[in-house]
Amino acid sequence: MKKYLSIILALVMCLSLFAGCAGNETPAGNDTPTQGSEPAPSTNDKPLAGTYDIKVWVAENIVELTKSQITKFNETNDQGIVINATVEPVGEGDAATAMTNDVEAGADLFGFAQDQAARLITAGALQQLGAGASEWVKANNDADAIVAASAGDAVYAYPMTSDNGYFMYYDKSVISEEDIGSLEALIAACEEAGRNFSFEVENGWYIPSFFFATGCVSEWQMDEEGKKFVSVNDNFNSEAGIVAATALQKLVTSTSFVNSSQTADFSAAVPSAIVVSGTWNYANAKSQLGENFGVAILPSFEVEGKTYQLSGFKGCKLIGVKPQTDALKAAALNQLAQYLTGYDCQMERLTNENVGWGPSNLQAQQTEEFKNAPHLIAMYAQKAFARPQGQIHGSWWDISAKIAKSIKEGTDIETALATYQAEMEALFTMSDEVLKAWTVIGAIGGTNWDTDLPMTKQEDGTWKSDEAYEIAEGVEFKVRQGKSWDNNFGMNDDGTAANNGANVTLAKLGVAAGNYFIVFDEATGLISVVAA
Repeated sequence: MKKYLSIILALVMCLSLFAGCAGNETPAGNDTPTQGSEPAPSTNDKPLAGTYDIKVWVAENIVELTKSQITKFNETNDQGIVINATVEPVGEGDAATAMTNDVEAGADLFGFAQDQAARLITAGALQQLGAGASEWVKANNDADAIVAASAGDAVYAYPMTSDNGYFMYYDKSVISEEDIGSLEALIAACEEAGRNFSFEVENGWYIPSFFFATGCVSEWQMDEEGKKFVSVNDNFNSEAGIVAATALQKLVTSTSFVNSSQTADFSAAVPSAIVVSGTWNYANAKSQLGENFGVAILPSFEVEGKTYQLSGFKGCKLIGVKPQTDALKAAALNQLAQYLTGYDCQMERLTNENVGWGPSNLQAQQTEEFKNAPHLIAMYAQKAFARPQGQIHGSWWDISAKIAKSIKEGTDIETALATYQAEMEALFTMSDEVLKAWTVIGAIGGTNWDTDLPMTKQEDGTWKSDEAYEIAEGVEFKVRQGKSWDNNFGMNDDGTAANNGANVTLAKLGVAAGNYFIVFDEATGLISVVAA
């Protein structure tokens, strides 16, 4: 077997050199390829010529666009490559879970969010790029995207965007140009106008904007195998954290505060004058506000005479190639990945009114189309103050989200931060029994996605909630393992199980509102209810 793999890797390297001479670099292979199809037919002058059947996963809103781009690749590549692709809608946040659960059954080419790179590499789901392709990535993309695509000195993916983060949409009829740079001035303007300020700080993705602003860090370390978190360097519970929480308190105790990131808030019963959100809500925000549409980076805040610029997370969307045992197919896949992440395709996604994604490609960032997109200008300006989102323990999102909620409810800042630290430290002393146990989480039993409701394993191998809960129509919930979002189950609209899928409702289960025990079948991933 080792000899067989060595031959494959050598062939991929040779193909990489060939493609480099042709002006279109192809990555080298991977040390641990997965099972693939037989090599496609080839000719001496065009060794990649042939038809390749592949599976592609991309976000739902670019499925049709990706199909047309693959068709164009087939028509324009000069190597005789014909891609017969099945393109399926699997979001960047879901692809990594699906790939790591079953690499062999996963997509050959897939989009994913940068914070999922480490677990994909550990699972053997990403082919490391060869020297030529690595240089192509570094030459054509911005610095943030290159870091996102790399692990150490090795490059593992092709950047597709560089726009994952958040900034501020605002109503120009309420918010003046003089006020947009000051959190305190913005709060005052909203209160005076009787309008809301939407900022989803009861959410682990948004709340770091305050703490990173004052120099706090939360950096997670995993074991050598990349399967378990072993420590965290976090100083939210510090003097710098107190400064951040003091500013946070100003916001969440304001009569204008709404914990939301939805641009539909601009048309709510009490409309918001400000919504902190991202590029995905650009079209809706512009439609809601019309001629009063405004966009800017996040404001600064002031504590004890010192000013701090709100920060936050930033990230990228990437395309990964699954390792192959067929060296020709691997090379063809990398040719397609380069095409889909090149200038032309990034520009198509940028200018498509249903997509509008911000490019990582340096040339695309110099175009008039980019420079005339105000939401992208704000996002890329905000990136200067933001930090890359790395691997984070799945329970941290809930733990950090409690800071703002507890402060809003009147808990003093020191207690809120001490509780946060204690709950984080407890993650490293959690017993194997708790780590393996399943719990219910959602808006049931008097909770609001902030409490794990216990389940007990039954004799038939299923898990059943310890209590029955009165569940109303439309109420949503899920089941997760180890009090973490790393492994959680929901349900598709057709009632099928979905790891990291959509929330469960009684309508999906086909039952009316009532008092129910919740049951989870660990073997199939199916969730059901039993009347009390």
